[in-house]
Amino acid sequence: MRVAKDQVDVRMAIPGATVRQRTEFGDASGYGKISGEYFTLAAGVDTTPLFQGLEGNLCQSPHWGFVLRGQLTMTDAAGAEETVNADDLFYWPPGHNVRVDADAEIVMFSPQHEHSTVIDHMIEMTRG
Repeated sequence: MRVAKDQVDVRMAIPGATVRQRTEFGDASGYGKISGEYFTLAAGVDTTPLFQGLEGNLCQSPHWGFVLRGQLTMTDAAGAEETVNADDLFYWPPGHNVRVDADAEIVMFSPQHEHSTVIDHMIEMTRG
């Protein structure tokens, strides 16, 4: 799910503060501890080869995040694509790959155990 900043409902606006909230933005129940993550990614990065060997050859961790700059495209297990851009909030469900379309920086929140397993796998894949 991708949501542009101006599409997130303003819940409160007072001088010096605007509070926006998107409810129903994914379900973290049953995941335990969450990790906060900051990724800097170059255009052309594609996770497809890094996820080979994981279930379905896909990242099986959900992510909730924000694009600081750049553009990324997430492809789900069914082959559907969704592109996120700077200032977008996003939710990527389990079962996805990601391609970086333009140099990007993102902040993500992920279930710690699930995503640590994926990151460890990516590290192993880069070792050859």
